[in-house]
Amino acid sequence: MRSDNPFPVKGRGTQINPPNRFESVSREKITDSDWEVERETPSPKTQFLPDASRTIISYNSSPDVGFEASINPYRGCEHGCAYCYARPTHEYLGFSAGLDFETKIMVKEKAQELLREELSKRSWKPTVLAMSGVTDPYQPIEQKFRLTRRCLEVLLEFRNPVVIVTKNHRVVRDKDILSSLAKDQLAVVFISITTLDRDLCATLEPRTSRPEKRLEAILNLQSEGIPTGVMVAPVIPGLNDVEIPRILQEAAQAGARFAGMVPLRLPYAVAPLFEEWLESYLPVQKKKILNRIRSIRGGALNDPHFGSRMAGEGVFAKQIQDLFEMACKKSGMNREEMPLSKAHFRHLSSSQLSLFE
Repeated sequence: MRSDNPFPVKGRGTQINPPNRFESVSREKITDSDWEVERETPSPKTQFLPDASRTIISYNSSPDVGFEASINPYRGCEHGCAYCYARPTHEYLGFSAGLDFETKIMVKEKAQELLREELSKRSWKPTVLAMSGVTDPYQPIEQKFRLTRRCLEVLLEFRNPVVIVTKNHRVVRDKDILSSLAKDQLAVVFISITTLDRDLCATLEPRTSRPEKRLEAILNLQSEGIPTGVMVAPVIPGLNDVEIPRILQEAAQAGARFAGMVPLRLPYAVAPLFEEWLESYLPVQKKKILNRIRSIRGGALNDPHFGSRMAGEGVFAKQIQDLFEMACKKSGMNREEMPLSKAHFRHLSSSQLSLFE
């Protein structure tokens, strides 16, 4: 799949930095069409910046989100998925939702200490924690900082349950901790698979693991006794919705036991960024895909309302849901409840914690 963009940024999900909606002043690059410019623009180097957050657990009260609390060791994500709904969160930091989101990564270097501090409070009640509430916990820089692994070590100490969602094979590295958690019904992992098309994946999700590596991760985790599922997310009407049956079939053959699905939503700056991606890589299909998105979003590209934002509405949304449910039934997904328990949580005193250090 080739880009029609004359100056694509190699290895990035977007080519631009749209204005921050909270800022009154923005900067634009001025170019001269007479200048000689290389056909391929070098990818900007990723910067890793310290995050001074004083807490690591975030809470939400959204009735259509499957978790109440989450851990995000990183803010911003180098995976660079063109459609990522989390991109606008970078605007709260004074950055752009575009290239900044995937090249300026905030690192919570004290994530492990902050998590241990919060779980040590007598007021803490065991709660299923989601890892990947906003950005992927196994994005490339995790190989160096290992913040996700360190947080998992803390969760194992306290026996607190966790659900992980990731697009990266790197999660397999932590199968030793995850298998220990799984023995007490404390861990479930979902591997997110958007497409099985390698070329599409390379442009849509440029720095994620390729589809075959994600299927390999499912097989590897499940073989270690770690309950594993697949997330078909996002489902992009007119682009990857037809892949739902095959994705579920391939995931089931690899050992996935659970499945979930989320249709695409394009909040704030994500809409023009995704339109720009379509123009670069799928100009012929662009109009059809955008119209299909509007058909499940009440005529818009985004629906912020609880209840419909995570499911869509209308004829096409129902067709997608029916297709997913039929494929789940055929592949044997979701025949059992996810094995997560809060019963094993233990409060640890300072003296007890020192034994783990």
